[in-house]
Amino acid sequence: MSQIDNSPVHNINPSLPVQPIQPPESAFPSKLMLELRGTRFEIDREMLMSLPESILIVMFPNGLILGRGGVLDYEEDEDPDENSLDELSIEDQVIYVDFDPLCLEYILNFFKTAQDAFYSNQGSVSNFPHSPTQNPLLNKQAIIVLREELDYFTIPPKSKKKVPSMSSSPVENSGDAVELTVVEPVMNIFELKTDCGTYLLHQRKIFTALQRNVNKENNVAEQHLIDMLCVSGFSREDEWGYRNIEPQKTCIVSIALVMLKTTGQSNQMATAQKLLLFWRKPARKCWWDGFEVKVGRDKDIPVRLWCRRTWTLELALV
Repeated sequence: MSQIDNSPVHNINPSLPVQPIQPPESAFPSKLMLELRGTRFEIDREMLMSLPESILIVMFPNGLILGRGGVLDYEEDEDPDENSLDELSIEDQVIYVDFDPLCLEYILNFFKTAQDAFYSNQGSVSNFPHSPTQNPLLNKQAIIVLREELDYFTIPPKSKKKVPSMSSSPVENSGDAVELTVVEPVMNIFELKTDCGTYLLHQRKIFTALQRNVNKENNVAEQHLIDMLCVSGFSREDEWGYRNIEPQKTCIVSIALVMLKTTGQSNQMATAQKLLLFWRKPARKCWWDGFEVKVGRDKDIPVRLWCRRTWTLELALV
C-alpha cells in the first residue's frame, strides 16, 4: 500500500488545481478573400467548407492550403508572430480561383436563402435536444446539387464545287474528262462553334436531353433518376439556375439547386434517405447526345452537333 502511495503515477497533490487544456489558437483566418476571374469575394471559412464537394473540387482542383500567401511555409529564422496573417497585405491574402463569379454568387445566395427559410421555422418545432444519431435531414436543410458539364463538338457541312479537269493527252476523249471535287466550308469554324454554343446556351430545360436519351435507349435507370429527382424537389419543366459558356472553351456549365422535400407523399422520407447517400459523395453520369441544328444568319445551315454531358449529383446540408 505504501508503495502505491509513494508512486509518482498515483501520488496526486490535491492542493494543485488541474488546469484545463486550452486548444491552440487557429492560425487560419475566419474570412477568406477569393478573386474569381477579376471579381473578389470575402467569404466565411465555414461557409466555404460547407459548399458541395463537387463545387470545391472544381474551384480548387489542386486543393487549398490556408496560411501565409496561401502556403503554410515559414522559414526557421523567422518569427511567426511577425509574419501573422493579420500583418499581411490584402494582396498577399487573395486566393485566385478560376471559377465563374456568377456561379458562386448563385450558390451562396441560394444557400443563404435555404438557411434562413429552415431556421426561421425552427421556432414552431419542439426544442428538445437533437441526438447525434438522429436523422440529419431533421436537423439541417438539405439541398440537392445537380451540375452539368456539356462539351460540344460540331461537324460542319461542306459545299461541293465540281471543276472539270484539263486533259493533256490527245488520245483521251474530252467527254470522259474527270471531274475534281473542291470542298469549301460554308462558314468560318469559329463562327460555327459560337452559333452552336449560343443555341445550346438557350436550351435551359434540365431534363430535356436526358429524357430524349431515355426515349431513344429505353433506359429504365435514367427514367428512375428523373422520377426520383422530380419527387424530391425538382419539376419536369425546371430550368437550370445557372448556365454559362466557359471562356475559350466549347463547354457549357450548368447548375441547379433545390431544397430537398422530406414531407408530402407517403414515401417522401424514404426517397430523401436515398439521396442522403450522396452527401459529400457526389455521383457522376456521362452520356453522348447527337442531333442536328440549323445555324447561321438565316438559320439555314444544317450542322451535326455532338454533346458529351456529364452530370454530377450531390446532397449538401446547411
